[in-house]
Amino acid sequence: MISGADDSDVIRWGREQARAGPWQGKAHVAYLMPLPGPAPSLGFVRWAMAELSARGYSRVVTNALSPMEQVAFLGAGFEVQERLHLLGHDLRHLPRTRPARSGVTHGPAPAGHRRARPADHRAVLDVDSRAFPPFWHLDQRGLEEAMRATPSTRFRVVTSGEAVIAYALTGRARRRGFIQRLAVDPAHWRRGLGGLLVLDALRWLRRWGAERAAVNTPTGNQAAVALYESLGFRCEPLGLSVLSAGLESGMRTSPWAGRREGSDR
Repeated sequence: MISGADDSDVIRWGREQARAGPWQGKAHVAYLMPLPGPAPSLGFVRWAMAELSARGYSRVVTNALSPMEQVAFLGAGFEVQERLHLLGHDLRHLPRTRPARSGVTHGPAPAGHRRARPADHRAVLDVDSRAFPPFWHLDQRGLEEAMRATPSTRFRVVTSGEAVIAYALTGRARRRGFIQRLAVDPAHWRRGLGGLLVLDALRWLRRWGAERAAVNTPTGNQAAVALYESLGFRCEPLGLSVLSAGLESGMRTSPWAGRREGSDR
């Protein structure tokens, strides 16, 4: 079933759950994000697709999934939309300062590096839309989802005058940390602002007891990979993928489709 009346809801099927809602504010495209727990089953994915179809969506996009999480989605007809590098960092070893990179132009120092405020959200999303290709744009709902994805969050912005020119959103769950979003206005690239924000995030995570940090970035974004590697991140052998699928109207399935007899999966 889908619980609640909000546009962004949790689809539940037995013990399996996923959050769903409009993707990037599009009325006919949904996102589907499995919640922590066992890897999604084929029956659950099919049931979720049917529920989203019944709500009028014609397409669905997942969050970044691990290879194990992808199995049921691929079995249900999803295809790879984007591939991502997954990078990890051992927080016992942090660089003291950001390593210098050839070609970096520093320019005037940013006027401020501070905690983000609710009033900054519109400016943050404007920076995001200029920094990323359209597929990766974040909307207000996506920003709010990211902010509550982990028990603890650090949300920082860099300003020049009154303008927000870069931001980072970092999450922490027990001993693990996540660079959830990092964006710098293209007009201020190559000034070291990304490194400034990542170092701030890593130090915050270690200060609160996190032992490892993770970040993902599209495989084609070599500049981001180089930045993270210069700060101690290393590519994991298995990456992530964002998957997508079309939804047919009237694709209701039995709630028991894909389940083994005598099993709740």
